[in-house]
Amino acid sequence: MKLHNTLTRNVENITPLRDNIARIYSCGPTVYDHAHIGNLSAYIFADTLRRSLQLAGYTTKHVMNYTDVDDKTIRRSHEQYPHDEPMQALRKLTDHYIQLFNNDMDRLGNDIAAVTFVRATDHIGSMKELTRRLYERGFAYLADDGVYFSIEAYQKSGKTYGQLLELTPQNTSEARIKNDEYDKDNIHDFALWKKQKSGEPAWDFELDGQDMTGRPGWHIECSAMSRDELDQPFDIHTGGVDLIFPHHENEIAQSTALTIPTMAQSFVHNEHILVDGKKMAKSAQNFYTLQDIIDKGFDPIAFRLLVLQAHYRSQAHFSWDNLEAAQNRLQKYRAFADLLWELPDTGKSSDPNLLNDAKNDIISALQNDIDTPHALARLSDTEGQWLRVLSSESKETFKPFLEFIDQALGLNLSHTKDITDTQYELIHRREQARRAKDWKQSDDLRNQLKEQGIGVRDDTPGGDVWYRL
Repeated sequence: MKLHNTLTRNVENITPLRDNIARIYSCGPTVYDHAHIGNLSAYIFADTLRRSLQLAGYTTKHVMNYTDVDDKTIRRSHEQYPHDEPMQALRKLTDHYIQLFNNDMDRLGNDIAAVTFVRATDHIGSMKELTRRLYERGFAYLADDGVYFSIEAYQKSGKTYGQLLELTPQNTSEARIKNDEYDKDNIHDFALWKKQKSGEPAWDFELDGQDMTGRPGWHIECSAMSRDELDQPFDIHTGGVDLIFPHHENEIAQSTALTIPTMAQSFVHNEHILVDGKKMAKSAQNFYTLQDIIDKGFDPIAFRLLVLQAHYRSQAHFSWDNLEAAQNRLQKYRAFADLLWELPDTGKSSDPNLLNDAKNDIISALQNDIDTPHALARLSDTEGQWLRVLSSESKETFKPFLEFIDQALGLNLSHTKDITDTQYELIHRREQARRAKDWKQSDDLRNQLKEQGIGVRDDTPGGDVWYRL
């Protein structure tokens, strides 16, 4: 299997480091608000990556974190629960948004049962220990407001800061650092641990005889959680391109400063979703949530399809027109899946190679740097051909094919359900009316079916074929 590795800037063959188990760490949500669909697109990619690795024959261990303590979660917990103790308020807030996030993941077709979710607040001990070791080895220093990682000390030890991108004044400007509330104002040095401010939740911590009661910085959370859950080095670290700097670069620095030369074998980053040509972001007020999509009458899986239609390393463009086109495409796929219940005897033998060839092509596309656009194009080709060769002997191959598509792409096509006997009777009566050229009755029966969400295609090789509207 091949993936683009941000560390090397190349598409490379991926081979798990240990036991044929692909160990994946995905930066998850900061649980202070609804995740917007730009965030959710990164999790759709991570889910598709894991599915592709499994199709390649690897066992996977996929870990995703919840950032449940940081500046944003603390600030929002004060706003929503002003009369609660800080720790209690933080837990109430993050519990609520974790549940909403999990609901969104499930509605998008992401297999949350295949992911180990971890909370930052459950790994505070590991974060304190890593901070202590970095300080004792000279890679961190004490300041009035916390403990900071020293990029200068890291570079003097022979390590490279700038492994994921070439650092330039444009992408590491002082203005950008100041705008990142997780980083200290001094260029590049960043907080490993922050001393408690009034009204903030805090954990006991003593370092070099000084009381450093407080909380972890953002970057060290992922270093500690990935090490605890996957050991280091692990195989693949995922996230959006906006996390390359400073978050992932700082993760690498603090994770490799001591004895481990590599944090992860590969870093794989997905591109942004754009709205009106701009990155979707809460700060820009140009974002939508999954509920916004549902409230406009769209299926969450249509958004998944919109994401998969673009290669993960290309920017996707969100608009309501684009989403409507994705929903129409999804409806065609579902009508294709509904043919499982038709299986008419056309007098022809089904093509034994059609579905098998399509399956192999889709697997090949996914193994080639998760080429979902090509995989979907192949599925569309198959959908267009299948009705011409459909026969009563097709069920043995068709249902497993639908299950394969769900395994590969998460479109839930195998969840198709048959229509009722009454609806089949309406279709039969309509066909009789058409043969008798009773067009009024035929139209009346078609309208009855339409009111029940059923459409009918006439004059196919197998006769009338129903589909859901």
